[in-house]
Amino acid sequence: MSTTTHPKMKTYKAGSAFGRWFRSHIVLILGLLVLLYTFIPIFVVVLMSFNDPASRLIYRFDGFTLHNWLNPCEAEGMCGALKTSIEIGFCATLGSTILGTLIAFALVRHEFAGRSAMNLLIFLPMASPEIVMGSSLLALFVAAGFGGQLGFWTILIAHIMFCISFVVVTVRARLAGLDDNLEQAAMDLYATPQQTFWRVTFPLVFPGILGAALLSFSLSFDDFIVTNLNAGNTTTFPMYVWGVAQRGVPMQVNVVGTVMFLISVLIVVGGEVNSRRRAAKLV
Repeated sequence: MSTTTHPKMKTYKAGSAFGRWFRSHIVLILGLLVLLYTFIPIFVVVLMSFNDPASRLIYRFDGFTLHNWLNPCEAEGMCGALKTSIEIGFCATLGSTILGTLIAFALVRHEFAGRSAMNLLIFLPMASPEIVMGSSLLALFVAAGFGGQLGFWTILIAHIMFCISFVVVTVRARLAGLDDNLEQAAMDLYATPQQTFWRVTFPLVFPGILGAALLSFSLSFDDFIVTNLNAGNTTTFPMYVWGVAQRGVPMQVNVVGTVMFLISVLIVVGGEVNSRRRAAKLV
């Protein structure tokens, strides 16, 4: 008696198997599609960093070249603006990380009058539109008599002010998930409060502090609206890009974007590798 399976039955079984596989992996597939869609602008930036344009007025890929990478400062004024943004970003990161970390410790570890109101107010700079924040800071500087001295320092003050909130939220989340028993165990072993902080608390909170610092630098380096309102004659990299976009964007701008992206990827990958090494040592 023949047991040959009908072709239609094979097709039906294959379709059913594919349907089951698709339903079980639909979340992964959608996640990959969203991730691919998110990275499309980055792929374009990387591609354009190797572009040899026929005209600066038309943004399209005309030919491959390494000239942009070998001569990144060929675009007039770009490297100066980039240097200013990096300096402001590092200074703003340092200032906001120190102040924000101290505020986060105060909010989590201490009881004081106005603590609830402080928790609410810390979110206002994050929730306020940038145009409101920038114009408010400009009004503050003008009222304080700095209207004719807008520049590097006013930009730095503005960046520290709006970065502090992000640092506080990030570090406070890390502190809230910290197990107090570890610190108590250190004190039971006759560690002083200073030793407990530096050898137990700080290493555990440091990933949150580092994440807050990286976030602060990204926000500072990327900011345009607040910076533009309080910059005076100082030009940062986002302001430079906005200015040259009206005359044609030089391809060296894409080189800077690609380098910043690669640095971000290296930091993330390095942190993940370091975390896995630590976990392996504990095992």
